[in-house]
Amino acid sequence: MDFREQIWKFYIEHVPGATVEENLLKAPCPFCSSGETEKPAMMVVCLNPESYFFGYFRCLNRCLPGGFPPYFARIMGLEPQKVPGYDPDQEPYVQDIIHPAKNLNAEIKKFTSIMGDEQHAYFQEFGVSNPVVDDMKIGYNGRYLVYPYFLEDGNCYAARCILPERAEDTFWHGDETFFSEEFRIFNVQEIDRCEAGTLFITDGENNLLTLQELGYPGIAVPSAADLENLIPERLAFVNNIFLVMTNAPEPQVAARSLATRLGFKARIIKWASHLNRDYSLCHLARDKGKGFKTAVSAMIKTSKSFSPFSSPEKEHRALFELLEQEKEKELLGFSSGFKKMDHALNGISGISIMGGPPKAGKSCFFMQISTEMARRKTPVIYYDFENGRQKIYMRTLCRLSRLSEKEIRLNHQDEDTSKKLEKAHRDIKDIFPYFRVVTDRKLTPDSMRRQIDFLQHETRTDSTLVVLDSLHKLPFKKLTERRTGIDAWLRHMEAIRDEQNVSFLVVSELSRGDGGSYSKRPDLASFKESGDIEYSADNAMILLPDWDPLDPISTEERKSTLWMVASRENSPGKIAVYVMEYPLWSFREE
Repeated sequence: MDFREQIWKFYIEHVPGATVEENLLKAPCPFCSSGETEKPAMMVVCLNPESYFFGYFRCLNRCLPGGFPPYFARIMGLEPQKVPGYDPDQEPYVQDIIHPAKNLNAEIKKFTSIMGDEQHAYFQEFGVSNPVVDDMKIGYNGRYLVYPYFLEDGNCYAARCILPERAEDTFWHGDETFFSEEFRIFNVQEIDRCEAGTLFITDGENNLLTLQELGYPGIAVPSAADLENLIPERLAFVNNIFLVMTNAPEPQVAARSLATRLGFKARIIKWASHLNRDYSLCHLARDKGKGFKTAVSAMIKTSKSFSPFSSPEKEHRALFELLEQEKEKELLGFSSGFKKMDHALNGISGISIMGGPPKAGKSCFFMQISTEMARRKTPVIYYDFENGRQKIYMRTLCRLSRLSEKEIRLNHQDEDTSKKLEKAHRDIKDIFPYFRVVTDRKLTPDSMRRQIDFLQHETRTDSTLVVLDSLHKLPFKKLTERRTGIDAWLRHMEAIRDEQNVSFLVVSELSRGDGGSYSKRPDLASFKESGDIEYSADNAMILLPDWDPLDPISTEERKSTLWMVASRENSPGKIAVYVMEYPLWSFREE
């Protein structure tokens, strides 16, 4: 027998006098007595197989809250095995709470007794009737409306007091223990009543009241920020959850965060694009009047299960746009400024890691590439833990002016030197808006992400080059766990590469061989504490000098060979030979 047929049969068997009319079961309510009223109280059950509220029952006289079959069985005193879908191994969610002997029940009764016409009129403005306000036991203390937060044990230990004319004027009343975030769920008992069914979650008690007026089950949190404290395990036995938040960015982000934790059972109800910021269910109820139920039904029908994935349409559009952008491009990545290197790598893209022995010119090589990219208006962030900001700027000035640092620092310069230096100053001034040096030794992946976002926003571009000098000097929590720290940073680089369209140039150290020397044979095993470099690097390169970097008076021409030792897309082998033009701090590709 189909599960829905089982539900239909379950109600027919256990509700005396039941009849079915167009997917709606009707019967005298077995939970209340009609007394001598002309019309007996009626219970209705939704049996529409297409409805999210299939199996939901409620008394039209509101003698008790409605719910789904497991709750119906409990209040009818039926054995749980008789409920379709019963799971004998199901373990209920249990909170470790010690309920105090003192509660607010008597106070809440007093507050409800002094509710007057003026207070009820406030709720009627957004379509909430007196019976709904009474059912939720909302009261009045003479100035503030009092919203009681009953717990699962049926007692109230805390209430939120709100000034009707100014919703931001609010405070908590009662036991301070129950003011904390985990207890900030209005109408929390509804969760158990909606086992194996559907539940609404909204922000603001009044928004929930509008749904209760329509007969929908739901809970509310005081504000969207409180969604963070909803534990998915607490909602584990609810099949469908509708999230309807105020129309503002912050509540929508909070709803997506909760939906991510809940999974496919969550459905975020979206507002029409023309509606004002902070528009809510209360506004919709006020604007639509009798058409409010139709409007909510339409929103439910158009809602979709929350997905952590982009829609196929969005992915197809992104692919089409990418293909359009890549048309007629000679390189897939950024141009390094070196013809042979661009050919070998098909441009700078992904994570490119370059190793080399100390003083081989690794930093200077990447300084030249990155400042030339910035010169062509590619945004660059240079994370430096080796040289210092001023040394980077001075070496760049030397390269641009074709002057040594000594010549730049002369008090009296000839006309030719002055002209070279003046032009270099103009060039580096044009570079600075696109070239940022960061020397923060407390750098974190989160701060890196924010800095990338800011530079992309400031330069109005959607791609960035990030230089890390060097991998082994990135901040780690514990220096003794450097290998683990390097691997963690590489994981973050992969995510940033993919999510923020970032290309990385990373300087790495090499391991010493036997006798403390560096191997002349370039291979992937040469990288120091390589960790996940072989898995994370899109390109792994090694710069080997053909001269002695540790000989300060070497008169040899400073040539270095760049080797590709591993690549996802490109062939390994020799890339090119580069000549260091010292003291101009400039590389020339042979």
